[in-house]
Amino acid sequence: MLLGREDDQRAIDALIAAARLGSGGALVVTGDAGIGKSALLDDAVARAEGFQVLRVTGTEAERDLPFAGLAELLRPVTDRIEDLPHPQATALATALALRDGDEVDRFAVSAGVLTLVASLAERRPVLGVVDDALLLDRPSAEAIAFTCRRLLADAVLVLVAVRDPDAAPWSSATPHRRTLAPLAPDAAELLAEAAAPAGLDPHQRRLVLELAEGNPLAVRELVRDPGRLIGPVPDAPPLVPQVLAEAFGERLSRLAPQDVAVLLAAAVAAGDLAVVARACAADALDLHALERAEHLGLLTVTSARVAFSHPLVRSAVYAAASTEDRRRTHRIVADVLPAGDADRRAWHRSAAALGPDAAVADEVEAVGRRAARRGAHAVAATAHERAAHLSTSETVRARRFLAAGDAAASAGEDANALVLLDQALRHDPSPHVAARARLVEGTAAARGGHLRDARDVLTAGGAEAADAAPGLALRMYAEAVDACLYLLDVPGAVRAADAIERLLAAGETDDDASAVAVASVAVGMARILAGGGGIAPIRRGVQLLATLPTRDVPPGWDVIGSLFLRESGAARSLVADALEQGRAAGAVGTLPHLLHHVARDDATTDRWQQAAAGYGEAISLAREFGQVTELAASLAGLAWVMARQGRTAECLAAVDQARQLDAADDVRMGEAWIRFAVAELHLGAGEVTTAIEEFAGVTAWLEDLGVADVDLSPVPELVEALCRGGRSDEALPFAVPYLEQAERKGQPWSLARAARVRGLLAPVDDVDGPFAQALELHAGTLDVFEVARTHLVYGERLRRARRSVDARVHLREALETFHRLGAAAWADIATAELNATGLSVRRREAGPVTELTPRELQIALLLADGRTTREAAGALFLSPKTVEYHLRHVYTKLGIGSRRELAAALRESP
Repeated sequence: MLLGREDDQRAIDALIAAARLGSGGALVVTGDAGIGKSALLDDAVARAEGFQVLRVTGTEAERDLPFAGLAELLRPVTDRIEDLPHPQATALATALALRDGDEVDRFAVSAGVLTLVASLAERRPVLGVVDDALLLDRPSAEAIAFTCRRLLADAVLVLVAVRDPDAAPWSSATPHRRTLAPLAPDAAELLAEAAAPAGLDPHQRRLVLELAEGNPLAVRELVRDPGRLIGPVPDAPPLVPQVLAEAFGERLSRLAPQDVAVLLAAAVAAGDLAVVARACAADALDLHALERAEHLGLLTVTSARVAFSHPLVRSAVYAAASTEDRRRTHRIVADVLPAGDADRRAWHRSAAALGPDAAVADEVEAVGRRAARRGAHAVAATAHERAAHLSTSETVRARRFLAAGDAAASAGEDANALVLLDQALRHDPSPHVAARARLVEGTAAARGGHLRDARDVLTAGGAEAADAAPGLALRMYAEAVDACLYLLDVPGAVRAADAIERLLAAGETDDDASAVAVASVAVGMARILAGGGGIAPIRRGVQLLATLPTRDVPPGWDVIGSLFLRESGAARSLVADALEQGRAAGAVGTLPHLLHHVARDDATTDRWQQAAAGYGEAISLAREFGQVTELAASLAGLAWVMARQGRTAECLAAVDQARQLDAADDVRMGEAWIRFAVAELHLGAGEVTTAIEEFAGVTAWLEDLGVADVDLSPVPELVEALCRGGRSDEALPFAVPYLEQAERKGQPWSLARAARVRGLLAPVDDVDGPFAQALELHAGTLDVFEVARTHLVYGERLRRARRSVDARVHLREALETFHRLGAAAWADIATAELNATGLSVRRREAGPVTELTPRELQIALLLADGRTTREAAGALFLSPKTVEYHLRHVYTKLGIGSRRELAAALRESP
């Protein structure tokens, strides 16, 4: 029985009871070595009667074996993997080496784990136990943490024991933590009396309690040999791990050298008894040494495993061995491993290598390639790095460091990626290696929010690679333009675009269709940002991308190009298709970028509900995956939607979160949207003077940056605000250059807004022409909010010209659209204008849909669209029970009880 842990036991009992009732979750148990974390987990397993128990203990020996921990955790239920949706089943089975397959997305593996565990919980509650979590291989840890974050309404409880609660990924796996404190003196004394082989005299008891400092393992170890107890040095009490290490070391010294060699084999073989037995036979060692070690309390032997009593015992065994003995043991274990265990054999041979060894390096590199295919990029990075160190050729060493850096970047380990890429360049500074290194470095910097660094690295890399690797140079210049777009760095974007055009004109990249297509889109983006005509190259690029296999299209570029075109049709449909493909494939890591762009697209149509939900999901995933640039941009986009709906609190909350990010200064595009949103908020609320100041400030700021893209300009809103404030005479200096820019761009969306500006400033007798032209141009776009704004100001001008009957037509159109979009503040303005024409129109209250959280709204939209609960769960990487949990809240808030009513409520509500 456990002593002194009654409070901890009660807390876990409450979690077990909640999980049994379908309210799951996770708990991270922290504390020093020997404090009793494992014992508490063992106690929880004993108390969880009727639960399906899945358990794994991390080990140092398997830390670099991809998904080794996950394979052990799921070993009792691997037969259920085939019941998962096909993409998840494929990803998970491939990751666990249950089948061969193409490279899988590491997040798809995580999604598969979640779905598997949730499906198990539909039969009986599940208890997941993860001990020594810091020793798990990184891919397994990430997959388990991903699952922990999504446990809400499933009969699943996951208990994780870890020393350092701030270590990734466990620091973000769950907000629930419990730190085990040292035992109280009375409990420690009871434990000492119970654990002592013979009674302790008072002096020995006092020394045990002083030295152990309430650490249960230290108490048990110290009372085994009370004769060797000595008092602590004054003012320098020994650390508990030191006390334990000394205790274990002393017990090891009682064994014969040949017996210690058997323990070393067990430590190297990760406790696999069959492998230990074969290693002992190969080295003429007596396997019965394990019994003698077991008698000393150093380990426990079962039918298949050798389990050391504590990780410190294994550490003591390994540390006590000479370097030569370690290498020799690794070599023997490698030789006796089963034929199919290639990864483990390669790692052992690499540990046995005395220096560079080309053959071993090849084996370890193969481990890295297999790990990458299974989505275990962190392990792949380690393998490629080890292979690089073992390489005998400088060129090969550089190639392997490059692969390691690429894998580290894919794993989200950007700092480590930079170190590895630098190593690659030290060994081979050739242009091709430099180009690949710079591309990885630059894209990683951009993803992490370091856009200035990304721009500089990519631009310099493109220049260096132009002659030797023109295709890679095009990619780098294109990515540099994308970074400049977020930075609103017009000169940087133009320089990169000029360089692209020089390369394209040289005609040396025609065989790289993907690079050419992406570069064409980038050129158009840069030209538009600078106020030029960039539609033609974007259209060429989008058309070329549409002809390429999906695997050849760099993530997001087809989406970006389509959105820049602001057109309906096949090109724009690529946006939604890309998102659906990402969901179907379980490519969770690509979703923040796609969701951000799809939400931006929805926000410029009549799909504002979908835009808010999409931004909410992008924010959640980007925060989870550390994609700072997409997080900042999505928060800004959400603020923009909330402002137009007049939801002040939500808008300002998103603004505050975005501006608190470290990347806020770099993501100027997001800042532009934020400032636009704040100004819109004031204008919709009737705070005209403040709105004028805000819009004028944004306009001046964009001009200072050299941004001449008319679609980013708030001049139409500024002119409207000036007219509302009776200051239309101040509008002309803003309007004239804006109208010129719109004509130069020549797109319907820009031209419609320009025509509205002319209508606002036209003499009262000449308003019909420009407004009619604006509405005709709007008909070629999908942005219904812009149409409504034109109807509103047209109606306002007609009413002031005493043409009330004509005004009502346009004001009613505006009002209906504002109501449909949920633009409450603008609906109020339209209502007031209609009433001023002599009608009596009542204000409509906002519907209850506005009370839904982003997650609830996302689920409601998917289910109302006809998806089943399981389909919605798969799309959002949640469990079906969690979807049902949120759906109950949706029903309660909307006052409905069926999915048919849900679809109707969403249709009727903005």
